[in-house]
Parts: sequence; structure tokens; C-alpha cells
Amino acid sequence: MRTFDEIWAIAAARKGGDDALEAMLPVMKSPDELAAIGDDRILSMMTRMVFCAGFNWKVIEHKWAGFEEAFEGFDPARWHFMSDDDLDSLLKDTRIVRNGPKILTVRDNASFVLDLADRYGSAARAIAQWPASDFIGLLDLLKKGGSRLGGNTGPYFLRFLGKDGFVISQDVTAALIREGVVDKAPTGKAAMKAVQQAFDTWQAESGRPLAHISRTLSYSVGV
Repeated sequence: MRTFDEIWAIAAARKGGDDALEAMLPVMKSPDELAAIGDDRILSMMTRMVFCAGFNWKVIEHKWAGFEEAFEGFDPARWHFMSDDDLDSLLKDTRIVRNGPKILTVRDNASFVLDLADRYGSAARAIAQWPASDFIGLLDLLKKGGSRLGGNTGPYFLRFLGKDGFVISQDVTAALIREGVVDKAPTGKAAMKAVQQAFDTWQAESGRPLAHISRTLSYSVGV
């Protein structure tokens, strides 16, 4: 496994130098900034990523104001009690993408958000205080507690929310295989633990957020 500096050098050479690569790295929120996010915004972002999964992201972006209107601002307490009439109405609502199973995730994820609020004070606080050294634990929480938040939907939800972490994209997977961390796309517990350990090592070497390491890995492969 190469050091982070070695991987950085590969990525920088591909992307036009150190300054160019630095400018391409994501900006993450501080724990305090994350903790201040309302749980309606947590449910909103969950829903956004669920609808984006397997769909044209630009279509969801274009319709998102309509989603906000149709779901009345994504108040978890409201959608925890989604009724059959609510569902029927939403399935006819042209402001949103009318996918029944994905619409139902709003109800299920509202319940999940409320559960996190009961346990941690708010869903945002749960996410904000979760340690980077157990990022895979947070992903597992989303997968098991939420609806359709497994795969890369959970990591993208956290990334767009501003939580530091990694996304195991196709390019990141290729880099992890190249570095000998895994031999195929990581799905099982042992493979995910190996990925976490590799990211922990690179973070200790570089002092950088996991998101920067993740993006640098992705830029070190491909075009």
C-alpha cells in the first residue's frame, strides 16, 4: 500500500498539479455546523439521495423545489404518519418523481430520523458526533436503520450533508484494489474493515479529512 503522499503525487500529476488538485477537494462541515442542521433537512437530503439513486440526477435537481412543496418541507413528525391518502395523492403529484417504493422511504426514513432524535437529541447530532475512525459503523447504521440508504446512497447522503467520510465509487474501488487493500468491490464486513483501516492509516499520515483522501484516490485512477 502506497503512502498518502505517493497517491497524492499520482493524482496531482493527473489533474494538473498540487494547486489544481487541492482546489478540487470537497469542503466539509465542522461537527458544530452539522449538529445545527434541522432534522427536516436531514430527511430532505436522505430523500434526495434515494431518488437520485439509479436515476438522472439532473432531473431530480430540476424538480427538487417541487419535492419540497409536495412533502411540505420534510417535517419528520408529519411524514412518520404518512397515510394511504397521502400516498395516493403523492402518486398523482406531477411535482415529484412518482415512484411508489421511493415515496414510501420518506415515511420509513422519517421514523428513522425520529428514532435518532430520541437517542441522540437530533439526527444531526448523531451524525455530527460519529467518529471518523468508525465511519463504516455510521454507514451500517444508515443501511440497517434507514430505508434504501445502503450501497453508496448512504455515503453520498453524508457527503452532500457535509459529513466527513469516504465514498467507495468505481474509481475509489479501483484505487483500493491497486493498493492491495481489497481484491474486489468491498461489500462484506471484513472488506469494509480493511477499507476503514486503510483510510485511518492515510489520515494519520496526512492529517486530511477522509473525504479528501477518498477524492484523491478517485483522481489517482482513470482519465
